[in-house]
Amino acid sequence: MFYDEAAEPLTFSFLLIENLSLMSLSSAIEPLRSANRLIGREAFRWRLCSIDGEPVVASNGIRLDALPVAQALEGAHAIFVCGGMRIAPDDVTRYLAVLRGAARRGIAVGSLSTGSYLLAWAGLLDGYRCTIHWENGAAFEEDFPKVIATGKIYEIDRDRMTCSGGTAAMDMMLHVIADRTDPDLAQRVANQFHHERIRDANDEQRGGRLRRVGSLPAPLQRTVQTMQRHLETPVSVAELAEVAGLSPRQLERLFNQHLGMTPARYYLSLRVDRARELLIYTNQPILEIAVAVGFASTSHLGQWFRRLYGMRPRELRARAGQRQPGPGPAAGGPADFLPPPAGSDVGTLSPAVAFGTDLPREP
Repeated sequence: MFYDEAAEPLTFSFLLIENLSLMSLSSAIEPLRSANRLIGREAFRWRLCSIDGEPVVASNGIRLDALPVAQALEGAHAIFVCGGMRIAPDDVTRYLAVLRGAARRGIAVGSLSTGSYLLAWAGLLDGYRCTIHWENGAAFEEDFPKVIATGKIYEIDRDRMTCSGGTAAMDMMLHVIADRTDPDLAQRVANQFHHERIRDANDEQRGGRLRRVGSLPAPLQRTVQTMQRHLETPVSVAELAEVAGLSPRQLERLFNQHLGMTPARYYLSLRVDRARELLIYTNQPILEIAVAVGFASTSHLGQWFRRLYGMRPRELRARAGQRQPGPGPAAGGPADFLPPPAGSDVGTLSPAVAFGTDLPREP
């Protein structure tokens, strides 16, 4: 085992947001607890905190006690923002100040699920690779063009660690455990939770309509990828067939065989799905959303939206509720933080780099 018993415990602070996902939080903490038990020593330490030290209620109604964030950051190596369905804290600027302050102190900054929104609003992800839950992906990319958002289950880019939520938090922490101690220990921890395979940062999220794409024949995968790249300006079925290396008739047969619909209908459903994400997770006007997914008017989008979802776009937005918009320049926006210089390495690095400290190992 590589673990150095004299090493300082690696300490994580989890900043709880009201209605956070308890699944994501548990998936991040439980591997650390299990690793400590298997080692027989405290290699990892964690703290739950809130902006003011008040208890926070998770989305499932469970009440969590918390330390004041200032106290939780003392001696911490990393802070993770724990998001849920929607990030809408009452006082966004206080959260941004905490996160920016932590980054200035050399504390690694990360997020679980939609917590990536707060990091992005703080300007702490500009020029960094990150991820977020697939359902929020389209809206996130629209809101933060300077951020390199991927569809991976987690991303570790220098001192930024983000994951897409749910059990992806476990895979990210198993990566940390393997790097801090021993890959064998990480596998033993995974076995404790019947986690058959430790996924790495190259694994894609498998959510929404695209979850089956990886199992499709190669020509269909190429076609769907082309559709994804051309949602705003749809291309013809003939052009899609050319990309797939098939005739339009052959392409149609493949779509019907594997997806149960024509290429045109599948393409349309992708566009309407993207419109749904933008309606829920952005405040963009419906006309802008219609244009962004290739519809000439709101009425045209509304017609198909109603056929696929049984309601009009305005009805969906009213039911979901408007999410709180990100802070403007008055709150101290991204201008306070510069992206890394051109040519800098943005690859996935080990937690030894992310935490800004040497993580000793025995030979």
